[in-house]
Amino acid sequence: MDFLDPKINQYAEDHTSPENSVLQALNRETYANVLMPRMLSGHIQGRILAMISKMLRPRRILEIGTYTGYSALCFAEGLTEDGVLHTIDINEELETMVRNYIGQAGLENKIKFHIGNALEIIPTLDETFDLVFLDADKENYAAYYDLVIDKLSTGGIIVADNVLWSGKVLDEKELAKDVETKALNEFNKKVLADPRVENVLMPVRDGLNVIRKK
Repeated sequence: MDFLDPKINQYAEDHTSPENSVLQALNRETYANVLMPRMLSGHIQGRILAMISKMLRPRRILEIGTYTGYSALCFAEGLTEDGVLHTIDINEELETMVRNYIGQAGLENKIKFHIGNALEIIPTLDETFDLVFLDADKENYAAYYDLVIDKLSTGGIIVADNVLWSGKVLDEKELAKDVETKALNEFNKKVLADPRVENVLMPVRDGLNVIRKK
């Protein structure tokens, strides 16, 4: 996941606007108490997500894959006054922690937290989204994309995380044997070939595919 020289990465962090106190606390607790803390967006990626949201000023955001809620809090920074963020996760064990930090951030009325299978929940959301974040099971990225593309506003943005998969997308052996690597590679090709969108695959952290609907 870490492609940059650690010193360059540290320099970038040192010269990036800091996390607020709630995000700092959530970052610390995730690394201290939750399995696979590297799944957390973290400082630089979190500020990128917040910046995209602030530039877009979305009224409706959909996040597929909540984890501990860090990215949701970042995206919520850019919501309009009447904006709402829907976030979906299948892991109910983290619900208490997520709701705690949503409360600390004062976003109980801005973030709607759904527990369950996103493939089943997304069709029930009667919304037009301005911003979508894909950060759940990689095998279903293409399926999530197909479910949300028609719910995305013109000029709306999809951000897909982990699309470089620690560089495995370049490894022919991994592409042949690993379901997630193959799925991500096929997803990236699908996006590039879709005439409805334009995209840039950013080599930030584990790769962000930023997709804009024309």
